[in-house]
Amino acid sequence: MLQSLPAHFQDSAFTIADGHKLGLSRTQLRHPALISVGHGIRAFRSADLDLAATVRPFTRLNGASAASHDTAARLWNFPDPERRPYDRRVHISRPSGGGRMQRPGVVSHRSRILLGEVTIVEGISLTTRIRTWLDVAEALDLDDLVVIADYLLRNPRPEFEGRSEAYATREELEEMLRRHPGKRGLRRAHQALALARVGADSPPETRLRLAMARAGLPEPEVNQPIRNRDGGILHSPDLSLPEYRIAIEYEGESHGIADQIARDIEREERARAADWMKCGSPSGTWRTAADARSRKSPRRSVSVAGTGRTQPDCSPPMTCSRSP
Repeated sequence: MLQSLPAHFQDSAFTIADGHKLGLSRTQLRHPALISVGHGIRAFRSADLDLAATVRPFTRLNGASAASHDTAARLWNFPDPERRPYDRRVHISRPSGGGRMQRPGVVSHRSRILLGEVTIVEGISLTTRIRTWLDVAEALDLDDLVVIADYLLRNPRPEFEGRSEAYATREELEEMLRRHPGKRGLRRAHQALALARVGADSPPETRLRLAMARAGLPEPEVNQPIRNRDGGILHSPDLSLPEYRIAIEYEGESHGIADQIARDIEREERARAADWMKCGSPSGTWRTAADARSRKSPRRSVSVAGTGRTQPDCSPPMTCSRSP
């Protein structure tokens, strides 16, 4: 009988109630081939359970449970926080006034969940991306929350990502904040949204932009094109200071590959030809605001926040002043 269960039962955890619906008896649900992964939940001992397979039955124990907070963030593939990793326990939210789910390895939340804030994806009931962003504001620090906001606001590349719209608009994030006055983390979420910008393609780009702002440097533009004298687009750097003709690039591990190095050199030559200076920021080398403030030369601040190099032969010479 166990072997006749649908394939998705054999590679996923399932509730005892779902097992009964398929005709399994109490004795069969105690079969040695099955293990308990939580009160009222079983899985095949041989199953290699991923996050979705583990979480799904916890959201099916009753009609009012949804994966939320850190668990929903992981299911939505939100960028990983830098300061505090996502909790690996299963976070489940139920409406305010309902009972908590008391199970080992489960963090139970009683939340004010409004219409449209829960969705179902591949049989998993979970909070929407926008509501999840607000929920994780309870525990994440400001920079990590800005990184996620940038991720949600980012315009995708349809040819590579199979979607043409951002996960959220600024107006949708603002509306979520208005719907939950007094919620834990609301003030931090407001601060994060004020710092969020459309255009960042990766968390390091966002973190570098925030570090530059805290260093007193002018706010850079995000992925705005550099144009030649004829108006043609030469390149769209990660960050740029058009007033000073400075292009700033985050250079992750892929920039150490030979083909990418050649492209980077070509890109830098195009920038020089247009009288722009290019600064590169290798992986993990953005500075904290305190580090950057200790640099007295604005030009060196930009360079050190990137690679630590200066380019004294750039034309025209760069002069920067700290923003007020």
